[in-house]
Amino acid sequence: IIICGPPAGGKGTQCELIAQTYGVVHISTGDLLREETRKGTTLGKQAGTFMASGALVPDALMTQLVAARLKEDDVVAKGWLLDGFPRTRNQALNLQEMGILPSAVLVLEVPDEVVQNRIEGRRTDPATGKVYHLTFNPPPAGDAELLKRLEQRKDDTREAMVTRLATYNKNVTDILSFYT
Repeated sequence: IIICGPPAGGKGTQCELIAQTYGVVHISTGDLLREETRKGTTLGKQAGTFMASGALVPDALMTQLVAARLKEDDVVAKGWLLDGFPRTRNQALNLQEMGILPSAVLVLEVPDEVVQNRIEGRRTDPATGKVYHLTFNPPPAGDAELLKRLEQRKDDTREAMVTRLATYNKNVTDILSFYT
């Protein structure tokens, strides 16, 4: 399954529900990239530069990362749900050339204004990777330790969001036409 939608469009939230319901492995390319960046790997260092500015990580780097994850035992056994990949027609073509075709492609349509408002309150727990929104999906009340460690991602700024939305809106039509 592939799920498409704008940044902060609810893909992660929907993916959690789909993964729980169908038992597939949720693969968030954003999470994979942030993990590589956190580890300080060569790929992470290369990707970090693009991510901080809101730009897409080059197709070759993304394809390498996703292809490796799709070969892992849990994914082979349970199936996959790709969140945030492919983001370009070339990435979709790369998947097809590797023999990787989705059974379904889901598209979340969210107005740009809603996405921009969501970004301002989004926070991530670096210990668990769980994403919260200070208004719409707040962390559990009374958990002071959790509140202290919540972080706003570097690419969750209005400036980066303008770039991310423009890139998404430019590429989504190509992705949808590739799979229809």
